[in-house]
Amino acid sequence: MSLSAAEDDSASEIHLPAEIDWEMLDKSKFFFLGAALFSGVSATLYPIVVLKTRQQVMLSDFPCLKMGGSILRNEGLRGFYRGFGTSLMGTIPARALYMGALEMTKSNVGSATVQLGLSEAYASTVANAAAGLSAAMAAQLVWTPVDVVSQRLMVQGACCGRNVHSGNNNNNAVALNRYSGGIDACRKILYSDGVRGLYRGFGISILTYAPSNAAWWGSYSVVHRTIWSCVGCHGCKKDETGYRPDGKAVVAIQGISAALASGVSALVTMPLDTVKTRMQVLDEEGSGCRPPTVLQTVRNLVKEGGFSACYRGLGPRWASMSLSATTMITTYEFLKRLSTKNQETFA
Repeated sequence: MSLSAAEDDSASEIHLPAEIDWEMLDKSKFFFLGAALFSGVSATLYPIVVLKTRQQVMLSDFPCLKMGGSILRNEGLRGFYRGFGTSLMGTIPARALYMGALEMTKSNVGSATVQLGLSEAYASTVANAAAGLSAAMAAQLVWTPVDVVSQRLMVQGACCGRNVHSGNNNNNAVALNRYSGGIDACRKILYSDGVRGLYRGFGISILTYAPSNAAWWGSYSVVHRTIWSCVGCHGCKKDETGYRPDGKAVVAIQGISAALASGVSALVTMPLDTVKTRMQVLDEEGSGCRPPTVLQTVRNLVKEGGFSACYRGLGPRWASMSLSATTMITTYEFLKRLSTKNQETFA
């Protein structure tokens, strides 16, 4: 997020764009434009998510580029967008919940921490971390069932056994052509497992995304301030009140801060994300067995390839998170400025 203006009255102060809080937004414009902008972002990054998901459900290592080539040869470009319709439909309400919870929490916690006498920098970090935590928890109410359905469609047509492209199947493979679409997948999951089937992995999703978002928003705030303190007046224009950065410098530093925060978050939470994906996608239909627990899933992963098996798909996830976060934060700041009630304030 952009930092608030002047912390002192020095003529050499760098005046970054003022923070836009929840009360300053035109809510209808904010949610409508947000749905459109983030749908475009999701469409751009979706192929990387498909690669990451397929790698996570494999029972043996399979290089990302080789997998991408195999999908292109065997399924065409459509293979990279399996389940996208379902994911897109879930993006709109999930993003609305996420952005609403994020901005309300940030505004309220930020005000409370400042009143407690904390410094602006520390208050901003705490408010961002709390906002990321609450936003992730709210959004998972929608994202978990969307993930369960879309991820099963993503791996459809891909065998998850050791001989994945040799034509041999095994008992842990995702069944071939099992669903005709998102509605059919949802209906079959509800029929076999009830509503609980759509929320498989909900607990570990919260454990994955809540701390991941808290860490991301908190570290983003710290990194953003640190970079600006290192950059100083470079890339800024001087006026009678001090230095003001031009738009390109602001966007560049937002993007770099987002990518660095994403790297840390991806590395820390990757094992949880792999376990979550396995629990949501792999099952043993017709075997009479209950879905695997978290501990059983972890044991299976370690048995397959040691602890490194928990990091399958790290490359695509890191790339996806970095690209998504960089695009998201720059788009999000742009969205907030488009959605302010009084545009003249930020001219």
